[in-house]
Amino acid sequence: MPTLTFRLNTHLFVRDPQHTLLGQNIIRSSVELIDQLGFEQFTFKKLAEEINSTEASVYRYFENKHRLLHYLIGWYWSWLEYRIDLFTINLTSPREKLKACIKVIAEEKKLDDNFDFINEEALHRIVVAELDKTYLTKQVDNDNKEGLFSGFKSLCKKISEWVIGVNPTFQFPNALVNTILLTAKQQIFFANHLPSLTSIGNEANRHARLEEFLETLLFKTIDINEHA
Repeated sequence: MPTLTFRLNTHLFVRDPQHTLLGQNIIRSSVELIDQLGFEQFTFKKLAEEINSTEASVYRYFENKHRLLHYLIGWYWSWLEYRIDLFTINLTSPREKLKACIKVIAEEKKLDDNFDFINEEALHRIVVAELDKTYLTKQVDNDNKEGLFSGFKSLCKKISEWVIGVNPTFQFPNALVNTILLTAKQQIFFANHLPSLTSIGNEANRHARLEEFLETLLFKTIDINEHA
């Protein structure tokens, strides 16, 4: 069993897969398959074959594959917030917290030993490639009412409070923070597939370049001299 679990919105699942071996296997194999095949080609039938089980067993955990994608991405946002908490817990000023936060957002995602049922590297690739499919849908309003975006909103709220802590007169903290989070994944996507649309490059230092870009975007926008 994992060392840690996250308390996710109950509408994301029929049964929380974090708490059973089968559920963890479903999550582990879902991440691997979606990363390999893409969300469009991913099916519960293929997942059941991968885990040597039945589609019925998968449906005992998730209503459909769209809800499963929501779960994976919701778990990712909770994990990212957890990582940010680790790197900011001993910092006192909002500015220091924002700089540490940007570093966590931009850094290369690696395996986390606290969660042996998820490949965080592959999950990050899924977020980069498939995130838009969770909200660019006809059912987005109903999904929102059910709280499926609560993980993303929680993270945005936390970072927005630090933005206000740095500049209490700034009028657009929520807009800025979600722009930074979405920009981070878009720039990696562009670096991988549409390099002429980004300046971070696709070399080994691209995460450092992304960090520099996000810091510039953040601090220039809230009108702060980051070297003060």
